Amino acid sequence: MKKLFVFTGIVLCFCQVFAGGILTNGNQSAQYIRMLSRNASTSVDAVYFNPAGLMKMDNGFYISIQSQSLFQTKTVESGFPLLHSPKYEGILSVPVFPTAFAVYKKDRFALSLGLGPNSGGGSIEFAKGLPYFEKDISTLVPKLADLSKLGKNVSDYSVDIYFKGESVYWGIQGGASFKINEKFSIYAGARYLPATTKYNGYLKNIQLNVNGQFKNASTFLSGEVAPLLTASATQASGAAASVQPLITAGAGSLTLAQVQGAGYINAATRTQLETGLLGLGLTQAQVNQLSISQAQATFTSGAATLNGKAATMVGTAAALQDKLVDVEQTGSGITPILGLNISPATGLNIGIKYEFKTKLTLTNATVIDGTGKFPDKAEVGSDIPSLFSIGADYKLTKKFNLSLSYNSYHDKGVNWGTNIYGETRTMATNGWEVAVGGQYQLTEKLAVSMGYLHTEVGVTKQFQADFSYYNSGDSFGGGFEWKPLARFTVDAGMIYTAYQDSQKQFTDPTFGAYSETYKKRNVGFAIGLGYHFGGL
Repeated sequence: MKKLFVFTGIVLCFCQVFAGGILTNGNQSAQYIRMLSRNASTSVDAVYFNPAGLMKMDNGFYISIQSQSLFQTKTVESGFPLLHSPKYEGILSVPVFPTAFAVYKKDRFALSLGLGPNSGGGSIEFAKGLPYFEKDISTLVPKLADLSKLGKNVSDYSVDIYFKGESVYWGIQGGASFKINEKFSIYAGARYLPATTKYNGYLKNIQLNVNGQFKNASTFLSGEVAPLLTASATQASGAAASVQPLITAGAGSLTLAQVQGAGYINAATRTQLETGLLGLGLTQAQVNQLSISQAQATFTSGAATLNGKAATMVGTAAALQDKLVDVEQTGSGITPILGLNISPATGLNIGIKYEFKTKLTLTNATVIDGTGKFPDKAEVGSDIPSLFSIGADYKLTKKFNLSLSYNSYHDKGVNWGTNIYGETRTMATNGWEVAVGGQYQLTEKLAVSMGYLHTEVGVTKQFQADFSYYNSGDSFGGGFEWKPLARFTVDAGMIYTAYQDSQKQFTDPTFGAYSETYKKRNVGFAIGLGYHFGGL
């Protein structure tokens, strides 16, 4: 019953809110949501996507405040035959996902600030738990089938399982951009990431249907079954001792029928000994063939087995007691960032950015931990992989811009630890994304845009688990930019992501092969308000 002690893996199951790498949120602006390709941006959201490109903006002070509402459903479908239901859903909701940018640009220099959830930013809730825990409980029913010999018929189970996790790694970014000449500009900066994760959950009220009545599993096994087994062991030990005089008298090689016929025991004693042997699992034919010495050895080994089963029942009962977890983890890290913007020809702009690996350690602040897995003040690594991004924006016509973007997440450079099954998390490849977006200027004040993004997460099957899994997918975005005033801009967009199902095969030594399928679906909405204060 070791699984019932484990709540690990919770953090990773909600760190990624939307587009981006495993631990990186790429959706940092409303412009991104409506276009999906922003790596060569020269607007205010270039603070995040292409900070060297800020030098293409007019002089002045810019400020932009934005928010997204993001919703994700994570579904695990398990083929394990004993579960009550094969489907488990986790609901991730982020009603408010705020980002903000500020830029001061003067001739050949620009200073910029950015704020947004670089990782996480929402909460995920599994109201029915996950297969990992319920599988272990469901196997109790067949494992306890032999209790029918004690008059205890176990036919079903019930359990209350719940998990909720919240996570946000705030990204507070600052840096400076410099224009070398008309073709080249550069950027250097850093992002400070104060990180907080909170998660709580429980596995409680585990019950077994015994003879048609649901009983608390822990109390039943320790208070009813274990004493019965101990009593049976005592009786077996007593039976072994009771036949010793027969062996001493030289009748050890005789059967029960023979010692009764010889007058050593009466019919009632024979019946009592045979009943005890039958209770240890022997057939009547086997009992008939046993000598007294063999019967004594059977009683002695049976007593040891029954005592062992009693101890197992007590241990299982302890594992089936209610488990509660309430833990908060906090930490911080710093991400150095470098950028380069190139304008090689009229109408063409290229943005390049490199974010270094972020060393980040989280420290437990444990309120309650019924699992023993989250000791107070213990530390756990949560490094964020480095990121390389490149993009190009080309003005095909006076009214139409085309943008291409590519991101490479260097996930193989991070130690991902083990999943909930104890398997080492490995990456087949680094994660990557490629996107294309376009914007068309309908009028002087209104432009519409749309985009497509393909994401490859690069994880192996060993990486995946029902608590924490990642799917490659395709995202589609669209929206508009509206300028009701010369210096005031409104951006709005919507995104939908269709993920590829991921399947993992399992083999249970008792119940055979089965599979689990991991699914996700996303939808999000965004709005942004920006203002340019003009030359300062």
